[in-house]
Amino acid sequence: MTLDMIAAGRPAEIAAGRFLLRPVRKSDAGLCAMYAGDRRVAEATRSIPHPLPPGAIEAFIARAMAGTGEKIWVMDGTATGLGEVLGIISLKPMDRGQSEIGYWVAPALWNTGIASEAVRALVAANPLSDRTIFAEVFQDNPGSARVLTNAGFEYLGDAENFSVARNSLVPTWTYIRKLV
Repeated sequence: MTLDMIAAGRPAEIAAGRFLLRPVRKSDAGLCAMYAGDRRVAEATRSIPHPLPPGAIEAFIARAMAGTGEKIWVMDGTATGLGEVLGIISLKPMDRGQSEIGYWVAPALWNTGIASEAVRALVAANPLSDRTIFAEVFQDNPGSARVLTNAGFEYLGDAENFSVARNSLVPTWTYIRKLV
């Protein structure tokens, strides 16, 4: 990581077992578009549209590289023979030392522990010095709920949130992880 990245508020690299959490690069666009363009990935998130409109990934990468707002890391497995982009994980700062964690993993890597390793590594590193991290998953995604509970998150309650890909409100489970 360079001093320019630190000054720009870009996230630092974080070791995560079989891979590295690193800042987003322009060269990630192709793989991110391929995975995020998969209906299964898009429908598991609140904000990824399906189909992806032209320029959506480039705008996402530009926001990530600007380093303002949400902090975004790529799960990069090149050092251990895995792919360059395994998925994305992020922390969206809230107020009072709180953030919301979000993540998606390439479908070919579902049920391999990649998401669990990424969440545990990001929580352990606590790069935003959070006291509390929240998470929300759609109720039709119990695998993602297991990722959170295995990382020490506790169930907080039911809610619902809008999914852009589904164009509807979807029931959610909300989780909390206190760090202090």
